[in-house]
Amino acid sequence: MATFLTPAQASQLGGIFAIGGAIQGAIGSYFNAKSQALQLESQSSSLAFQADMSRLNAVQAEFTAQQIMRAGNLKQGQVSLRAGKIKSSQRASLAARGIDLGVGSAVETIATTDLMKEIDMLTVNSETVRSAEAARLQRQNYLTQAAIQDVSAENVMASSRTISPSMAATTSLLGSASSVANAWYQDRKLAAMAAKLGLD
Repeated sequence: MATFLTPAQASQLGGIFAIGGAIQGAIGSYFNAKSQALQLESQSSSLAFQADMSRLNAVQAEFTAQQIMRAGNLKQGQVSLRAGKIKSSQRASLAARGIDLGVGSAVETIATTDLMKEIDMLTVNSETVRSAEAARLQRQNYLTQAAIQDVSAENVMASSRTISPSMAATTSLLGSASSVANAWYQDRKLAAMAAKLGLD
């Protein structure tokens, strides 16, 4: 034979379920808020790491710029040395043929060599400065990127600090309290009606 609950028993059971649901909702709210805070902290750590990597890249870009400048200085030295050898060979050749080095085409030949050397030196310098400045511009881009990532990391961390799992659980309980009270009131009303009808 099947056993049924009396209205009073059903009323008590409904109240217990309502309280259990409220507690379960509060626990869910707590862990949901905790999870959100941890996700934001993780995102902040990732942004801080990216900022550190950008700073390292900036250091590398400056090192590259300095290497470019050193290589450019070396290349200018090589251009000057080569021009000096050419000029010496020209003087020796002209002198061996008995040509006066201070007049006419001899002066023009040596002046042309000096001019070509100067043009080559300026070209090397221009290329060196352009390349070094491109590396320095990249360095500045990395530093700007790092600054933006630092600010983003701080903002995300500040957002994570505004999340309170305890407050979320409390808010959930308070929100559920009206539902529990309403269920209790309805159960009491139902129990009173059942008593009047003699169904308890």
